[in-house]
Amino acid sequence: MVESLSHIYHPGTPLEKKALADISLQIAPGECVGIIGETGSGKTTLVQHFNGLLKPSSGKVYIEGMDLSSLRIPWSELRQRVGLLFQYPEHQLFAETVFQDISFVLRQRGTFSSREIEIRVKSACRLVGLDYEEFSNRSPFELSGGEMRRVALAGVLVQDPQLLILDEPTVGLDVPGKREILRDIEELRRSGKTVVMISHSVEDLVKSVDRFIVLEEGKLLTSGSPEEVFSFLLHTARLSFLAPSIFRLIYDLRAQGWDLPGQIFHAEEALPVIDRFLRRGQMKSPAEN
Repeated sequence: MVESLSHIYHPGTPLEKKALADISLQIAPGECVGIIGETGSGKTTLVQHFNGLLKPSSGKVYIEGMDLSSLRIPWSELRQRVGLLFQYPEHQLFAETVFQDISFVLRQRGTFSSREIEIRVKSACRLVGLDYEEFSNRSPFELSGGEMRRVALAGVLVQDPQLLILDEPTVGLDVPGKREILRDIEELRRSGKTVVMISHSVEDLVKSVDRFIVLEEGKLLTSGSPEEVFSFLLHTARLSFLAPSIFRLIYDLRAQGWDLPGQIFHAEEALPVIDRFLRRGQMKSPAEN
């Protein structure tokens, strides 16, 4: 939960910049949320408060009931509970093998036996769709972009976080790579984890999220289901470019009197629906209304 959160970079200097202004929101356990907005709207700044990488200039952040402004916060434990995967996480891979990379944090902590580490790494690999026997001894630098992204994700999941934050999880991936990552995210949702994703590619996330949170110039503009958010943006003509092009088309056709459902976000969904209505004669042209 976030209460009246504001964040100012370089306060009191010529470089002072207010990145977040009076943001309040809640994310329910097990929810999958997409945070969207223009570049510089404060998306990454917001999520970096969720595991204490940034501290509020004012306001409060609560994770699992813990006030992160408290002096008694067990930070190491919190960062095990809140997994943050940065944009282009594959750039952070460094070990000689996939197993060494995924298990690095566990080995550094020194509290797990070799057998316990192996069990956790196998579980993390399973969650992201990597065959442990096939990949564990391979160099991460020999893998495809999508596979490297999944190794990096497994390196976060191996700590069994309950809240998972993904910054641009599909950026830079080809179509098969995007499908693999989104399939992994859906599996994480089914496992009961809370997932927060930042993305400029809204169409990639629309089938995965329960709702979107929209930021504009460091402020909370709106939140709701994909259809609610996109309809609001188009109705108010604010950040309307965030709405998928097919949704914009359907929205305009409905405004002109075409009898079409609203929850259509991709071309492959739109074409058969439009064809079906045309064939059944259930669509009326504006001239007939």
